[in-house]
Amino acid sequence: MDVKDLLIDGIERSQEACRAVLRGLTADQANTRPGGDHNSITWLVWHIAREQDVQIAPLGGTPEVWTGQGWFERFGLDLPAASMGYGHDTAAVGKVVVSDTALLTGYLDAAVEATKAYISSLTADRLDDIVDERWDPPVTRGVRLVSIIDDAAQHAGQAAYVRGLLFG
Repeated sequence: MDVKDLLIDGIERSQEACRAVLRGLTADQANTRPGGDHNSITWLVWHIAREQDVQIAPLGGTPEVWTGQGWFERFGLDLPAASMGYGHDTAAVGKVVVSDTALLTGYLDAAVEATKAYISSLTADRLDDIVDERWDPPVTRGVRLVSIIDDAAQHAGQAAYVRGLLFG
């Protein structure tokens, strides 16, 4: 197994976890916010897809699938197209709702496919390329990919927790 296979396996695990969390839930259940104002399963899964999409597109020099494949229009959220969840206040979180969980899994699958295609296109030596000099130390391509995978795994775990908290 090479490093690309490991990275792809990592991102697929959060996708599988999200699909398991959503299995059998109605849109209303997925949209439910614990305590009335915390992150819903919908918001968490949407954010997992968005955070991948927002970071992978510039690395690969491709358009985001959110706007390039029409997901922004299909979701019809009352949020700017560039919104991805980072820095959302409770009002913005509340705007991320769906009428069908298939919309969530569709966008998640599209974002994961773009991520996998990007990772598959890399050679091992490109993982050491500096992609962000705003940090100390500067962020390499490999570290950025691990960060994306880690963020997705953490939010998938949160979605599983919310499901258990609300629906047993």
